[in-house]
Amino acid sequence: MLTADFDPVAFSIGSFQVRWYGMMYLLAFLTGWLLARHRAARPGSGWTAADVDDMLTAAMMGVILGGRLGYVLFYDLAVYLREPAEILRIWNGGMSFHGGLLGVMAAMCWFARKKGKTFWQIADFVAPAVPPGIFFGRIGNFINGELWGKVTDAPWGVVFPGAGPAPRHPSQLYEAGLEGAALFALVWLFSRQRRPDGAVAGLFALGYGVFRFAVEFVRLPDAQLGYLAFGWLTMGQVLCLPLMAVGGWLLLRRGWQPVPGNPLPEAKPASRRR
Repeated sequence: MLTADFDPVAFSIGSFQVRWYGMMYLLAFLTGWLLARHRAARPGSGWTAADVDDMLTAAMMGVILGGRLGYVLFYDLAVYLREPAEILRIWNGGMSFHGGLLGVMAAMCWFARKKGKTFWQIADFVAPAVPPGIFFGRIGNFINGELWGKVTDAPWGVVFPGAGPAPRHPSQLYEAGLEGAALFALVWLFSRQRRPDGAVAGLFALGYGVFRFAVEFVRLPDAQLGYLAFGWLTMGQVLCLPLMAVGGWLLLRRGWQPVPGNPLPEAKPASRRR
């Protein structure tokens, strides 16, 4: 049985502390940048390396501002009204995926107007690079010992010191595996062929919504909110409902068939293009 008793500080340089949670965000953005650069290098992608850099900068702002404000508004508004300075302490945790998604959507709207593209063209390009970021974010939650699951007698149960001596579902790892690794595989493979505008983003939205909704059944809700209804419905599940609805609509309105044309080829190694 594992005890998740990790030091949240990865290393210190004098009085300056580097926390694992922050490092996970850096890994998330780095991985997303590398994947987006890879997609931009495909012939006919319509993206340049500079476009990727500009979009990443806007997305980083959207994730951080939207994720934090989303958590404040959706999950714990009363606490932050009492102590507004706590809003700035993001290293203590407290980031909402749904808020971060809204922030990234705002960044994509801005970028679409700047580049003369449609919102869905931007969303389809960005979507495959997002799940790895979710993966690293959930690993950060696990190291922080937050967002744990219900008590379990399963052999993989984990003891979280902040939750008492009983082993619990490592719901952060479930989400890392489903919303991160599995969703990445699905969306990345789906995006390898040309699809109608909005289809790739639709699969991402539907897949994330389904995976998150399912894991919420074994993840404890935030203590200040509890269950919203029926003794099981959580805020996370409520926020996933519009994601699943929009994702399903985007897929069904155009169908699952790729648009005419050959699959997008992989970029050739730089040495062969010279």
